[in-house]
Amino acid sequence: MVHAGNANYTREADLPDTVPVFPLVGALLLPGGQLPLNIFEPRYLAMIDDAMIERRIIGMIQPSVDGAVLETGEPQLAKVGCLGRITSLTESGDGRYIVNLHGIARFRVVEELPVRTPYRACRLAPFVADLDLGHGAGEVDRDGLLAAFRMYLDVNQLEADWESITRASNETLVNALCMMSPYGAAEKQALLEAPDLKTRAETLVALTEIAIARETSEDGIGRTLQ
Repeated sequence: MVHAGNANYTREADLPDTVPVFPLVGALLLPGGQLPLNIFEPRYLAMIDDAMIERRIIGMIQPSVDGAVLETGEPQLAKVGCLGRITSLTESGDGRYIVNLHGIARFRVVEELPVRTPYRACRLAPFVADLDLGHGAGEVDRDGLLAAFRMYLDVNQLEADWESITRASNETLVNALCMMSPYGAAEKQALLEAPDLKTRAETLVALTEIAIARETSEDGIGRTLQ
């Protein structure tokens, strides 16, 4: 079960089969994760208004990483995104919405729908297994993940709240670190599309090793994560 705000999602019937989508390069939302958004473009303000009237759910998705463009001039959408429930909304006073999205489940785009709204919408097939939070968490190499994270912090001279990290479940830790990661759109999409939590953690460690190798190569320092 995924608990998001005042709603519980336990089965496919709890999820929409069509959803308004917010294409945003580099944005990564994962089940159970929290994504703050600053909404200012008129069509997405309208999307949030409509979502609040309906089920409070929108789909976060990236444009296709290959840069493909439709005949309309809009970017082609990636094949996989993530449903998010709007759990808080604040009006800024200058025409913007400050929104928090709580990740529910990933989805695969079945087709983009013809719409009369200013924003886009898709018919989707949800990843129902994502509603089983914690599934596969015991297979995550937590020590390896933390070692990669610690080395990344050291190389970049950054700090972390290790007390909170120690308390976090494997699923929370993996998904939070993925969402916080500074990697590009293709890497973020690979993390999103990882078939399970173990693979997602392994992908994040591999990306981190590559980033560390690049950042230390100029000094002639090579470090391998064990």
